[in-house]
Amino acid sequence: MQLLFVCTGNICRSPTAEAVARARIGALGLDWRVDSAGTSGWHEGEPPDPRSQAAAAARGYSFDGLAARALTADDFTRFDHILAMDSGHRSHLRRLAPSGAAGRISRLMDWAPGVAMDDVPDPYYGTDAGFEDVLDLVEAGVDGLIAALRAQPGQASG
Repeated sequence: MQLLFVCTGNICRSPTAEAVARARIGALGLDWRVDSAGTSGWHEGEPPDPRSQAAAAARGYSFDGLAARALTADDFTRFDHILAMDSGHRSHLRRLAPSGAAGRISRLMDWAPGVAMDDVPDPYYGTDAGFEDVLDLVEAGVDGLIAALRAQPGQASG
């Protein structure tokens, strides 16, 4: 299984989702690949936002080795699931997707049963509390995603 998380600049939401997914998948012993990207290359090569890193570190997540990158055309064929952080990202991804790839695109929150939010809001221009809120949503989405994918035939062990 190969998962790609996508936000705008790949410095807040999508690297947070990547870090959470890596930790959760690793704890389950699954052999899945996880990555993240931005719809733009504005922050190419930069580490995740320090506020994202601080909030995640407080919960035991690591951003080691993560650097922003832009989405590429190859991503649409390399990944089984492409998970947008919000509806705008999903629309952008669907416009770029080659024929047959659109079915692999969803919002992360589509996988979070019982959570009333459709989108993971961008915390960049807000307070530190916004980064905590992002983590809450990302954890719910990632947990729901993993549970749903593991329930599919042939995925129980990874």
